[in-house]
Amino acid sequence: MTSERAGRVSRWEVLLSGLALLGFAFVLSQWALGGLIHDRALRTVPDLKGRSISAALDLLGPMNLGLREMGSEFDSSVAIASILRQDPPAGTVVRERRIVKIVVSKGGETVLAPSIVGLPLRNGEMLLSQSQLGLGTVTESYSLRLDKGMILSQDPKEEASVERNALVNVAVSGGPPPAGLVLMPDFQRKMIDDARRWAAANNVRLSESEDASALFPYGTILSQSPDPDAPINADTKVSLTISGHQGGPEQGGGRRLRYQLAPGGSESLVRIVVSDRYGERELFNGLRRPGSVIDVPLGETKDARARIFVNGVLVEERDL
Repeated sequence: MTSERAGRVSRWEVLLSGLALLGFAFVLSQWALGGLIHDRALRTVPDLKGRSISAALDLLGPMNLGLREMGSEFDSSVAIASILRQDPPAGTVVRERRIVKIVVSKGGETVLAPSIVGLPLRNGEMLLSQSQLGLGTVTESYSLRLDKGMILSQDPKEEASVERNALVNVAVSGGPPPAGLVLMPDFQRKMIDDARRWAAANNVRLSESEDASALFPYGTILSQSPDPDAPINADTKVSLTISGHQGGPEQGGGRRLRYQLAPGGSESLVRIVVSDRYGERELFNGLRRPGSVIDVPLGETKDARARIFVNGVLVEERDL
């Protein structure tokens, strides 16, 4: 009996001794760890916003502070690949070996500006909103090409890469000009005889030059100055460049492209673009009534593809 009691006492003594040793070891480790931490020097976290990661490392390295990237976000106010935010904030006092967490800027989020030329202002504004853009300054000018309220031009241009929520400025048609105000018609891809008749009727002097390398039939107007809808007066110099191609429309088979608009509705802005080995060129761009037939010469186009747009929407593609 006595031996059993002695055994129990011995076991309790061993257990208590072990617990005491563990407690002493814990206190000793905490004291040592605390000593190590408190022995580290104090540092003031620098302002890293707007700096590159390499520049931030150059700042933090001598201070014995670490850096860790926690993510990235779009922000047009901070250059791409630069630091957007940090934790702890600048000015915080920390001990050496502290990790500074950062978020890096991906720059401004960009979108492509849609084509809104030829659309009513309200429709253009809705299309801009769908593309995460806004309507900017709206100016008005008279136009021979488009009805009142239709968009004549836009800035930035279609397909331009712009930042999300940017504003697109537009010029809107104020309708036909009043009596006495002469506007420059859109003569591109029309024949020189049309321009000569207009010039004679409005007492305008024409300056003509030829481009012998053009593929369009002779006399087709390739470019003009001033631009369409520009005001014309007695001092305005009107310059036209026409095709000097001598093969005539018969060469290349005299091929033409025909497109008929659907009947009903209102006038539509039709644009026909042809792409071939020489690049892309516009065959036609203008307003036409419902049911109208558009018939334009193709010149010497080979292995080409035509795209037909109605009110800015691609409605048909053809292999030529």
